[in-house]
Amino acid sequence: MSDQATSAADISLAADFQTPSLPDWEKEVLKVLNRKRPEGKELSIEQAYQRLTSTTVDGLEIKPLYTKDDVDDDLGFPGVAPFVRGTTVRTGAMEAWHVAQMHDDPDAAETRRAVLADLERGGTAVYLRVDPDAVAVADIPTVLSDVLLDLAPVYLTSKTQQLEAAKALVEHFAASDKDKASISGNLGIDPIGAAALAGTDADLTVITEALDLVKDFPKVTPLVVDATVYHNAGAGDIHELAYAVAVGVEYVRALVDAGLSVDDAFGKILFRVSSTTDQFATIARLRALRGLWSRVGEVLGVTEEKRGAIQHAVTSLRQISRDDAYVNMLRATISTFAASAGGAEIQTVLPFDTAAGLPTDFSRRIARNTQVVLAEESNVGRVNDPAGGSWFVESLTDQLSEKAWAVFQGLDGEGFAAKLADGTVKAQLDELNAARAKALATRKVPLTGVSMFPNYTEKPVERKARPDAPELGGLQELRDSQVFEDLRDRSASARADGNPPKVLLACLGARRDFGGREGFTANLFQVGGIETVVAEGSTPEDFARQLGESGTTIAVLCSSAKVYADQGVAVAEALRAAGAEQVLVAGQIKELGEGGDAAVDGNVFDGMDVVELLTNTLNKLGA
Repeated sequence: MSDQATSAADISLAADFQTPSLPDWEKEVLKVLNRKRPEGKELSIEQAYQRLTSTTVDGLEIKPLYTKDDVDDDLGFPGVAPFVRGTTVRTGAMEAWHVAQMHDDPDAAETRRAVLADLERGGTAVYLRVDPDAVAVADIPTVLSDVLLDLAPVYLTSKTQQLEAAKALVEHFAASDKDKASISGNLGIDPIGAAALAGTDADLTVITEALDLVKDFPKVTPLVVDATVYHNAGAGDIHELAYAVAVGVEYVRALVDAGLSVDDAFGKILFRVSSTTDQFATIARLRALRGLWSRVGEVLGVTEEKRGAIQHAVTSLRQISRDDAYVNMLRATISTFAASAGGAEIQTVLPFDTAAGLPTDFSRRIARNTQVVLAEESNVGRVNDPAGGSWFVESLTDQLSEKAWAVFQGLDGEGFAAKLADGTVKAQLDELNAARAKALATRKVPLTGVSMFPNYTEKPVERKARPDAPELGGLQELRDSQVFEDLRDRSASARADGNPPKVLLACLGARRDFGGREGFTANLFQVGGIETVVAEGSTPEDFARQLGESGTTIAVLCSSAKVYADQGVAVAEALRAAGAEQVLVAGQIKELGEGGDAAVDGNVFDGMDVVELLTNTLNKLGA
């Protein structure tokens, strides 16, 4: 090293750059947005901001730029009320949160082996689903027989057998040689969540029984507010948050009615929440839940240090896809990071093959190690509230809190259970699902590998099938990719029957003319598993001949506006004469010029309803 080596403190890498101001940024934005606008029709900066502001399905407004004016200067601290920044202070130890992988294989011996494998290879807790299509109540002692109960907490979940499962788990705890004060976990009692799934009235009397079960186990909480029930039925960030708070308030009231103090009532509840691929919304939602729950505690007179909301984050089942399943690894990684940065105390990562059936050792390992790598190698687990102070995240947290509180207030008068029973909650979810379905169908909300960049010839992931689940009459679990998977299944079935669905892409001119639109259109139809046949030629007769050879009656013109004007109408008419039942154009019909409206039946374009297009295409092709 040189004798005249310069220290880092002496170097300013930004010394030659001026610090840009807000007006500087706005000037550059207007340059871009007004580049092709005619003189006198330019956008003002207010119009530009409006143009660049987006709104999520459930009404969150996302601005293009945030400044310090968007947030309160008083950010607070982790580990203290209002707990927005976390219920605890991370000290740098690796155990930043509990790694609690889901186990729901009905084969008791296999689940016992998988539980032990998880705990020996990075897991620190057990998350067990007990239902007729999952682990049997009677098998709980078997599947947990190798678990050191004083080291690994056990968390239960059940859609149909909550009390029975809780009793069996407590019996297993009682039979253990471990000190009862050292055993921890959650019994998974959520009567309102169970009623939401079953379509029945909530029976809150089970709360008294649940309290009795844990009286000898001070570290075992009896109740869970399972907000994933509502998320997987369609709730967005605002409504998932509002419903979680509303259910929690009902449980606190029931616990107080059962004789507990409000302090003790707060200590009996665990919140289970979703973690999604919208990392900033997930971070903000977990932060907002802690802030809102602390506010509830303040109103109810809970001691300040006992107002924290403990959260168990689970990968969003709604965002898991069956097709191109390996993309789920990326979804899980984003979701895990978001839950970690959001301060979840417990995490469950769903294996990438969850939608295909029961997971394998490989998929379980990947899911488990997603958490371990993020915690121990990226060191995200060592940092307290890493998003805290971000103008965007702080603003989003505040916006979520305000909007969710407004929804909560609309439910709290009669109580959430009553609003669930009278159909109010379902009506809200139906409205959200309709808006999301439109966003998915138009690909405003894109699904990589499913609605965008599909590989319809991929070999599907094959797994051991899950047993048939009991039919329930309440809220139904949804997956965003299901509508596209159903279209792919229609095409696969037709292909197996010897009638493979195809669309001819009539590519006019040279590749520089049609390449972009040919790629876009091929991708569009392959979303539904429809094969695209590329046809090139120099005369209308060339395309007519290739249509006959292709075995399809649907064609799409692909080229530039200039080529469309010269050849489009003639090629469309030739295709029609050759037997095409439907002729579309990629782009705008007006690009065909005179006669274009009569020559084609419609067009394909970015932002169209892809589900409608593919459904109509498969119908016309007899799939």
